[in-house]
Amino acid sequence: MPATEPEVGRRELTVAFATLGCKVNQYDTATMETFLSANDCRVVPFDRGADVYVVNSCTVTDRADAESRRLARRARRCNPDARVVVTGCYAQTSPDEAAAVEGVDYVVGIGRLPDILRAVRDDAGDERIFVHDVRKETEVTTLGADVFSGQTRAFLKLQEGCDLFCTFCIVPFARGRSRSVEPRRVLEEMQRLAAAGFREVVLTGVHLGGYGRDLDARLDLADLVEMIAEHAPVERVRLSSIDPPEVSPRLLKIVAQSDIILPHLHMPVQAAADPVLKRMRRQYDVAELGDVVEEIAATLPGCGLGTDVIAGFPGETDSDFAIGLERLSAMPFTYFHVFPYSQRRGTTAAKASDQLPREVVKKRALQLRVLGQDLRSAFHRRCIGTTMPVLAEHTRDADSGGLVGYGPTYARVVFDGGDDLMNQIVPVRATGVLGDRVRGVAA
Repeated sequence: MPATEPEVGRRELTVAFATLGCKVNQYDTATMETFLSANDCRVVPFDRGADVYVVNSCTVTDRADAESRRLARRARRCNPDARVVVTGCYAQTSPDEAAAVEGVDYVVGIGRLPDILRAVRDDAGDERIFVHDVRKETEVTTLGADVFSGQTRAFLKLQEGCDLFCTFCIVPFARGRSRSVEPRRVLEEMQRLAAAGFREVVLTGVHLGGYGRDLDARLDLADLVEMIAEHAPVERVRLSSIDPPEVSPRLLKIVAQSDIILPHLHMPVQAAADPVLKRMRRQYDVAELGDVVEEIAATLPGCGLGTDVIAGFPGETDSDFAIGLERLSAMPFTYFHVFPYSQRRGTTAAKASDQLPREVVKKRALQLRVLGQDLRSAFHRRCIGTTMPVLAEHTRDADSGGLVGYGPTYARVVFDGGDDLMNQIVPVRATGVLGDRVRGVAA
């Protein structure tokens, strides 16, 4: 990602970022931070004084929109003389609404790095809104991140956009069509991240399992992962969310045979009852989901397996929920991300007449979270007595003061050690469970 020519005498600007939403948004923030750092800007924490505040927004629900507006107003309070820029998915889907928020100076849509720089520098003239029709995009335009503040793991976006149009999701309108980064560029980006000192790279995308279908030389995710397993310049590579139909036997076999691709999958099922899956317009049913889970258990026994579940989807009956809860409890998941259903304007689900009462949604979300906590605890207890390589982070556990990091299966581990072990892969023997983490000692 080339920097613009430096201008003689231009004052360095301090820029603070706040990021809402998914790993793709986190990657996009890192891309903007990298780009701005090469163009006379210095990135500072959001809670400190800054010349410019950038809110990288989320729009997955109406609540996410409201949180994006709240952060923009908070930025204005942090420094009344600063510029406030809103970018990301909310800026893309509701630019006029974002621009009307008190204190917002500029609104910049998805994938417009030069316009982010113009807004930060206040070089945009009379223009305040920079948004285009992202559905016409055919390439991934935000790449090149190598600044991940305080993190030992780097994200790498392989794919952008989505063509699925699930009934609860606005993302295809916010992010555009599915489009992929060519394998050669992926490996080049990984090389840059390795040179920057990162030991682990997390492969991410809006619809990661859709990778490669738009390329001239058509590929799928398994093809790319196989290339990465053979040529990756980093010690560890982790996959992020992959929908059940795209967790293929070939992909699982590649992961099982690799010393680089970690045995951890995040497979967002959203629901485990066929009537609900049909209402969501998901591309599978419970029987297919069961087949995938069996294949995972057979090929990657003991792997970390996470999922996303939506609680209280419109039209979900008591029976649907009870059946789904029972099925989820019988599957080898090791943690849940639970999302109480929240309406998002512009989606099919938001128009449904059979919305559930909020108290029902909250109750079901609580039951799912309890199940998820039980599954996580059981998984952590199974780790006791084993030794796992843990990538120690740059920060310490706030409660115990120990080092923290993730094992290959995404078990969160806390253990004692000196600062010299930070950003090192340390063999750790699990000795117990500490809250939602595994307690261990350096072996």
